Amino acid sequence: MKEALFYEKKAHGDVKCQLCPHHCLIHPHGRGLCRVRENNGGILNSLSYGRLLSSAVDPIEKKPLYHFLPGSAAYSICTAGCNFSCQFCQNADISQVEDEHESNSLLRTLSQEVQPAEIVSLAKKNRCESIAYTYTEPTVFYEYMIDIARLARQAGIRNVLVSNGYIDAEPLAKLMPYLDAANIDLKAFTTEFYQRRCHAKLGPVKETIKRLYDAGVWLEITTLVIPTENDSDAELTRLAKWIAKIDRSIPWHVSAFHPAFKMIDLPPTPISSIHRALEIGKAAGLHYLYAGNVGGDRFHDTICASCQEIVVARQGYTVDVKTTDGICPSCGSAIAGIFT
Repeated sequence: MKEALFYEKKAHGDVKCQLCPHHCLIHPHGRGLCRVRENNGGILNSLSYGRLLSSAVDPIEKKPLYHFLPGSAAYSICTAGCNFSCQFCQNADISQVEDEHESNSLLRTLSQEVQPAEIVSLAKKNRCESIAYTYTEPTVFYEYMIDIARLARQAGIRNVLVSNGYIDAEPLAKLMPYLDAANIDLKAFTTEFYQRRCHAKLGPVKETIKRLYDAGVWLEITTLVIPTENDSDAELTRLAKWIAKIDRSIPWHVSAFHPAFKMIDLPPTPISSIHRALEIGKAAGLHYLYAGNVGGDRFHDTICASCQEIVVARQGYTVDVKTTDGICPSCGSAIAGIFT
C-alpha cells in the first residue's frame, strides 16, 4: 500500500477522495467506488500501487493512437479497478471490481509486485518508445502511473494515457507535464447515457479533453457506437461538431460495439452505422476519421487533409509511414500529430 494523493481528512475518521469527480466520502476501513483506494485509520491508501495486473508490448495503433509515433511499440500496463461502471465494458474481469473479495483477489493473487523503475527497464528492454497506461482506468492507479511517468521521462521514453477522462483538474494538472499523448473515450454525448450506462457524468470528461488539448498533450478521441444507445444522427452530429470546435485536426476513432458484460442483449454495431458516423464527422469538418473494431475497413489509413493522398497506410497492425517529419510527401502540407 502507498498513501494516496489528493484526499481530505474529515470528521470521525472519514476521508474524502479528490482524485476524480465522484469525490467519494470513505468511512474507516471502507473503499471508494473504484475498490482500490481504502481508508486505513484516516489515511487514504492506494491498494494498487506496484501491483501490476497486465502488461504487453502493443502497437501504438492499438491504443488507438494513429498520429503519435505511428508504427512504434508501446509498453502497456494496468492494475485492477475503474472509476466507471460501464455496462458494456470489454475488460470487466479486471476493471469492474464489484466487491472487496474480488478486489483482493485481483490485487494480491492475480497481480505481481513490479516497482516503477522495473516498468521503465522493461520498456527499454523491449525497445518501446512509450509506456501506455491502459486496459483498465489509469486514474485509479494514479500514484503508480505518475511515479513511472517521471522515470520514463528521465529515460527518454514517452508517456501515453488511455482513459475515460474522469479525473479532477488538480491531479490532471500535476500529471500533464509528463504526458506526451492521450486517447480519451468520449462514450456518448448525453448526460443521461453517462448516468444510466456508466454511473458517471459527461461534463468532467469534456473538461478533461479541453484541458489536455490546451496543455499541448497530443490528443485523440474514441467513441464506441452502440445501437439504439448513442448512435442517432443528432447525437453524433453534436459530438463531432464539439470536437471540431476545439480543433478539426483531432483524430476521431469511431468503434463498433460487440455485446459484452451486462449488455449482451444488443446486436453488434452494423458497419453501415460506423460509416454513417464517419460521414457525420466529415460533414462536421473533422480532418482525420478512423473506424475501429472492424477489420478490413477502408477507414484506417491516414489521409492528407489537403491533397487526400495516403500518408500512413495500415493493414491490420502493419504500418507503412510515408513521412518522417509529419509533412505530406505529395503536397508538402503538415499532418497533425507527433511523428518523431
